[in-house]
Formats: sequence, structure tokens, C-alpha cells
Amino acid sequence: MNRPDAPVILSLRNVETFYGPIMAIRGVSLDVREGQIVTVLGANGAGKTTILKTVSGIMDPQKGTIAYRDKRIDGLDPAKIVRLGVSHVPEGREVFPTLSVGDNLRMGAYLRNDRKGVAEDLELVYTYFPVLKTRMHQQAGQLSGGEQQMLAISRALMARPRVLLLDEPSLGLSPRLVKEIFAIIRRINEERGVTILLVEQNANMALQLSDYGYVLEVGRIVMEGDSTRLLENEDIREFYLGMKEQGARGKRRWKKRKVWR
Repeated sequence: MNRPDAPVILSLRNVETFYGPIMAIRGVSLDVREGQIVTVLGANGAGKTTILKTVSGIMDPQKGTIAYRDKRIDGLDPAKIVRLGVSHVPEGREVFPTLSVGDNLRMGAYLRNDRKGVAEDLELVYTYFPVLKTRMHQQAGQLSGGEQQMLAISRALMARPRVLLLDEPSLGLSPRLVKEIFAIIRRINEERGVTILLVEQNANMALQLSDYGYVLEVGRIVMEGDSTRLLENEDIREFYLGMKEQGARGKRRWKKRKVWR
């Protein structure tokens, strides 16, 4: 749902977050416009997950500001951030393994008291992931990796978020399942109008899905732009998509020192 002129719903300005003495993200600034899918690309350890944890309140930034719908949320309790309309699907799914699928979904709605709306949303997530309905009474820990990812996304949707933070939804999944889940992420964005901030190592899939992208290296934003343009960028094609070009003297560009343009 590409809306380049839509208002900014989530904004980070000069955010710095530490793990003890180690700075994980360094002066990160980015905007997410309402109705868009925005992706953050980067290698392992670049700080992608830290960005989502900082937005959702799991980690507190030492510097900078985070605004949701023009109101600061940095430093707020995670439950308060969920209540405002921001849901986080963490890396590694993190379902409640001993609870049933149905109970996991109901846990996603624990801040809500509109029973009718919760029941409606439960049926809605089953339309996205029908397999969850057939597994409703099964323990979540017995699901496959793909089914657990579906459950984690569905649980977040049960909070009726306006912004969904997705951390590596393709991690550990087969190519077929990755395509299936990314197609449903697109449906959630288009049909429900949910704005999505997506962290991914699968750069090709992420850029095809998203409207806008940021590239993170060692905790810093080094490049940003429309996803279609990033897909055509030589550095992105070389370092993230594995498309290496032959230089004039037979030296591959990927063997040269990387300099972001």
C-alpha cells in the first residue's frame, strides 16, 4: 500500500541504544508512513532487532526520541505501547509452548475487553492462517516452525495494531513457506490497513514486499530510498542480493572495499 504522501505514523530521531557498554544502534533516524510497509535491511549484528525492541519498549534508548502518531513513546512500558497500537512479532516466534494455539491467540488480546470484537478478530486471523483453526486445541510447542510463525503474527494481530513490527519472519522457513507468509503480510497491509516495519535478512523478498527501505550497517543507517530503487542499486544488488559484477580488469566489485554511495 504505497502512500508516499501519507502522514508519518512512527518516527525515530537520533536514537542510540546500548547493551551494557556496547552501542547497538548509533543515531538511527527513520520514518514509517501510515499504510506503508517499510523494511530495514542489514547483516547479523547490524542492530535491526535492537531497533524493533527499542520501538516496542523492551529496551530503553539512551539518546534520541521515538514518536508514534506525533506522541513520544520512548521509555514507555511495553504494555502501554501495545495499548496505543504497536504490536511486536519477535525474532524466533516466542510463542507460549505449553499453551494451546487458541490460548496463545487470546493472550494477544489480553488488553482488550470487547468480547465480540475479539471473537471477530479470531475468525479473521483464521482466514489468513486456516491451519491454526485446525490446530486450535494443540499445544503451540508442537507446531512446526512455519506454523509457529503464523501463530506469532496472528497473536500480534489480536491486539488490533495500527503498526506491526515484524522481526525476521522468514527465519528458518522453507522458500515455499516464506512466499506464503510474505503474501499474507501483504494482505494484512492491504486489507486491514496495518502499517508494517519489517526487519529482514532476505533482502530480495523484503524489497519486493515493501514500499521503502533502510540499510543498516554496524548500527547506522547508510542508505535509504524507495524499495524499487534499492533493488536496482549496485551496492544492494552486490552485497545483499549476491549479484556480483565483473570489473574492467577482471576484479569483482565485491572484493573491493565497500563504500556506500
